[in-house]
Amino acid sequence: MLEAHELYRFFHIGDDETAALRGVSLRLGEGEVVAIMGPSGSGKTTLLSCLTGLDEPDGGHVMVNGERITHRAENARARIRARDFGICLQSGNLFGHLTVRENIELQKALARSDPGNIETLLENVGLQHRADALPAELSGGETARAGLAVALATDPPILIADEPTAEVDAETENKILELFAERRGQGKATLVATHSQALAMHADRIVRLHDGKVSDA
Repeated sequence: MLEAHELYRFFHIGDDETAALRGVSLRLGEGEVVAIMGPSGSGKTTLLSCLTGLDEPDGGHVMVNGERITHRAENARARIRARDFGICLQSGNLFGHLTVRENIELQKALARSDPGNIETLLENVGLQHRADALPAELSGGETARAGLAVALATDPPILIADEPTAEVDAETENKILELFAERRGQGKATLVATHSQALAMHADRIVRLHDGKVSDA
């Protein structure tokens, strides 16, 4: 469903160059749950951004269900994102003037998705009691879970999530893992950057990232 081939990404600050990704390749198959693990600054967030077409790699390419998403016009990348991805990054997932529920409703409306099951989705991420809160009123962990709910709102074929269980209690983390297991049973794929050992144990594979390089474990 998702293939990355030899991704390179460089950032320049003044005369200094930082290699965020150095020849990263990975594959995500139907029904797989894959965890990306590595220390802060290892390139996890940059990799997720390149995989979803939110950022362009300086080298290499990404295929999504047989279609190239890299090095194309933004409207083509946006079309693929809307069709194939649910994306939960650490920021930028929520509109600040809308409540959690309204953010989910908007995502469903934009995708012309079934407006049902919002209450179940909120319960599964442990936010049923915060449905009418604005993003500014949420804690860090609540914000991450609200972003995950928005990403899951359209039941996407591929979920890309950056630290979705950060700052959550064990009960809520278990509910999120159950969501991922349900997606696995439906043949949907999940790729998660995480520091959580519980989530890593739940994954089919762990991809370890260090200094912009990747290896399967």
